[in-house]
This record gives sequence, structure tokens and C-alpha cells, in this order.
Amino acid sequence: MQVRHIFVGIDLGDKNSVARIGVDREKSERLGFMNSRQGRARLFREVKKRAEQAGAEQVVMAYEASSCGFILRDEAQQQQLQCWVLAPTKMEKSVEQRKQKNDDRDADDVLEKLRGHVLAGNRLPTVWVPDVQTRDDRELIRTRVELAEKQTQLKSQIQMLLKRNGLEKPSGLGAGWTVGYREWLGALSGSEHQGWGMRQALSSLLRQLKAIESELDQIEQPIKALAQEQRHKAIVEELRQEKGVGLLTALVYRTEIGYAGRFGRGRQLGKYSGLTPTSHESGQQNDRKGHISRQGPPRLRKILCQASWVHIQHDKEAQQFYERLVGRNPKKKKIALVAVMRRLAVRLWHRMRKVELQGAAA
Repeated sequence: MQVRHIFVGIDLGDKNSVARIGVDREKSERLGFMNSRQGRARLFREVKKRAEQAGAEQVVMAYEASSCGFILRDEAQQQQLQCWVLAPTKMEKSVEQRKQKNDDRDADDVLEKLRGHVLAGNRLPTVWVPDVQTRDDRELIRTRVELAEKQTQLKSQIQMLLKRNGLEKPSGLGAGWTVGYREWLGALSGSEHQGWGMRQALSSLLRQLKAIESELDQIEQPIKALAQEQRHKAIVEELRQEKGVGLLTALVYRTEIGYAGRFGRGRQLGKYSGLTPTSHESGQQNDRKGHISRQGPPRLRKILCQASWVHIQHDKEAQQFYERLVGRNPKKKKIALVAVMRRLAVRLWHRMRKVELQGAAA
């Protein structure tokens, strides 16, 4: 006797969510629910009820990964319900589907992916789900990265405010955000020679910058403590053997990759990082390479970009590699940098994998 299935495709929103529920190949029905503990519990009750009514032996659920995290998947598993999290970047959609996007269609797309996988054996573009501890570690590291991004944004806002008002940094204050430069900005915010609105805006931005920098100071100790945890220490120390890789870079790489053993080779790691070029090939046309895919976590690419500039300056092989690529086409320095980023990402993967294997053998 053939096993019957209940398929549940979900479009998970910050507040309102939509599920399309279907039995085998039958027409699906819509169920709206709130993305809250109570709302998700209602979804599980409804799914179980329909499974019992249809005599279905298996319930299969899925939703696309988002900033909402993996809580729905965790709670579904606690209810003994199978639930997958899908990669949004690998959900193939036509131009019409992208233009006519809404919650119901997105939920239905996920439902059809599930049906194709279970009933026809099609590939399901799932994501790797990290354990709860790794997710918790990520919260701290991602907060640290976001604080630095806010700091950079505020500094840019201050510089643009000065530019709009025709103000230039006096000579003799040195390069960067020196103590003298900050004192000049503070004096400028209280100078009656400037417009009232400009002074108020500058004062606000300086207060915000001070608060962000205070938070950065406060979070440094927890970051250092996390790096000394047994689950991270050996890997972080090994990653920092690469020139240009500091404590934060090592921790971002460690927590975003999670487990290096899930990649069989370096090329898979490069693809996951979004640092491999897209491919355009059809019929008799030769394969043409496009821009990098930019799949995977953007914070990983950003931290690799920052580390790669230092890596080029202090690692002779990386410097020669970069200069050789630039020498071929001086106008494509960005492409050369991406190649260095990809090379560094793979080197770090080898180091991380080595520590994992050593730990497994111990």
C-alpha cells in the first residue's frame, strides 16, 4: 500500500505567515498563521488534524531560510514533524514568478518543491542547519560585526555632513579619526559660525558614534572569552596562522562555516561563500563566466575582503598571486581581489578541517 503524505509549504514572515497544505498530489489549501509560539502551535495542530483525517502516515514541511531563523524547524521536530529549511538563492523562479511575488505563491512554490522531492526524487535545495550552540555563538559575533558596520556608517554620515556644508578637515590633524580630529568636530558642533541645524545634526551623530564605540569596547571581552572556549580555541588559533587573519575574522569564519567537514573540497566552500563566478552556457555557445554568485552569508565575504587586503600585504605568495592577476588586466583589480578572497577562504577551510580531523582522532 502506497504511503500517503501531507505536504506543507510555508512562507514564513516576521509576523504574518502562510502555509499551503496538500495531500499527495491533491489540490492544496491555504492556512494563515502568526509567526509566534502560539501561531506555530496552531499550525502544527492543524497539520496533525489533517493528516489524521486523510490517513496520511508522513508529514513533510519546509520553508525558506530567512532572518526568522530555525525556530519553526526546531519546534516542528519536537512535534515529530519532518521539516526542511530551503536555500532562497537556489529556489529557481521564472521572471513572471519574481514579478508576481506574494505569500501564497511563495508557499505554493515550496509545496511543489516538496512534492517533486518526495514523489519524484527531485533535488531539494536545503541549507545546513547549525546546532543550537553554534547559532548562539553567531548572535554575539554578528552583533560585533553589525556594530562595526554602524560605526563606519556614522563616520561616513559625518563626513558627508561636513562636505555638504563646505567644511574641510584642517591640516595637521593627521590621517584618520585622530584625537585632534575628534576634538575639532566637537568644537565645530558648538561653533556659532555654523548653521543651527548643521550643529544639531553633527552633535547627534557624534553622540551616536560615541555610544557605538562604547558598545564596541564593551563587547570585546565577551568576544575574547568566546575565542577561548574549548569548542573554538584550537580552530581559532589555527586560522590565525594565516597572515591577515585576526581574532574577529577567525571567529566570523568559524561560526559562519560551523563545520568544515560538510564540504567535500575547497571548490564547494568557494561556492558556498558566493565567491565563484556564475556560468552562462546554452546550445553551441561557449561557457561564459559572469559575476560572482554572492550566495551564502554576506558577512563572510565582507570579513574575507577586509582580511585579504592585509593578507596581500604580508603574505608573499598572496601578493605575487594578486600582482600576477592584476598584471594580466590592470583594469580588473576587483576580480583579482575576489580571487585572493576565494584562495584565502579555501586555505582557512583546509586549516579548520585539519583541526576537526585531529579532534576526531584524539
